[in-house]
Amino acid sequence: MKFTAAQIAMLINGKIEGDAQASVGSFGKIEEAVSGQLAFLANPKYEEFLYTTGASVIIINETLELKQPVQATLVRVPDAYTAFASLLTKYQEIAAQQLTGIQEPSYRASTVKLGDKVFIGAFAYLGEGVIIGNNVKIHPQVYIGDNVRVGDNTVLYPGVRIYHNCVVGKNVTIHAGSVIGADGFGFAPQSDGSFKKVPQIGNVEIEDYVEIGANSAIDRATMGSTVIRNGAKLDNLIQVAHNVDIGHHTVIAAQTGISGSTKIGSGVMIGGQVGIVGHLQIADGARINAQSGVTKSIKSPGGAVTGSPAFDYTSALRSQAVIRRLPGLEKRIKELEELVRQLLAEKV
Repeated sequence: MKFTAAQIAMLINGKIEGDAQASVGSFGKIEEAVSGQLAFLANPKYEEFLYTTGASVIIINETLELKQPVQATLVRVPDAYTAFASLLTKYQEIAAQQLTGIQEPSYRASTVKLGDKVFIGAFAYLGEGVIIGNNVKIHPQVYIGDNVRVGDNTVLYPGVRIYHNCVVGKNVTIHAGSVIGADGFGFAPQSDGSFKKVPQIGNVEIEDYVEIGANSAIDRATMGSTVIRNGAKLDNLIQVAHNVDIGHHTVIAAQTGISGSTKIGSGVMIGGQVGIVGHLQIADGARINAQSGVTKSIKSPGGAVTGSPAFDYTSALRSQAVIRRLPGLEKRIKELEELVRQLLAEKV
């Protein structure tokens, strides 16, 4: 697909400087782009490449003042990064619309209901009572269990597994290898030291505009639902246990593990490799630093914590500063002790 600078400017409400008919057919990083590619400049650290790049069209901030002539056509916008992301989204949507039809071999139970413009890749499996919305893209080797519902415009990448009775909303993206609705980790200890499995009869509900990274696992509830709410974004390799509730527009980085029945508020930001124990409450807008171990509820909206066990971010930084000074403090204490001994000896 090829677009002119004029068409790009129309899509992102930009102002053109240069040849409005300059054409691009692909994207490139500003430091590497060649003729026929579109690039963007948002970080001032890369401004030097604006004057040397081979890109044909470049999206830049409207406030940027040029230090020398630029060969490419410029499209000025209030926020180049946001505009470029929006353009990529539109490009992806156009490409996805061209992907329709059912590849064979694939299995679809007789009770499956398919919406319009659906794509089903080879070796996909759709069980009894499955309902698929309009414009859904189901890539090869996806498994969808009985009575699953998938909303409009959702994309399931290769190898996604969605167990029975789970619900996936509209405009959801689930990346390759993720498992939705496996059994929660529920085992009752017995008097003989063994563990008896507790049946997990709930499901997983994923609301609209959620994105789930590759190889993540979201367990079904013991009873009721494990819920990922509207607009939440989960990175790769994340474990969400049974009956967890993740709030609207919360973002969670890779390798985080959330234990059962924890309730995470809206707008929370969780760094990579965070561990959260079960049955906690995480307040709206909380910030949890990478590699933190959260063992207590965060009750103050917007609160920030770090460390293991995690505690108030500012206090933790002060503690770290003190720890770094401990060798010097130890030396000073020994010197003071020696001085005290000398003073006491003089009095005697």
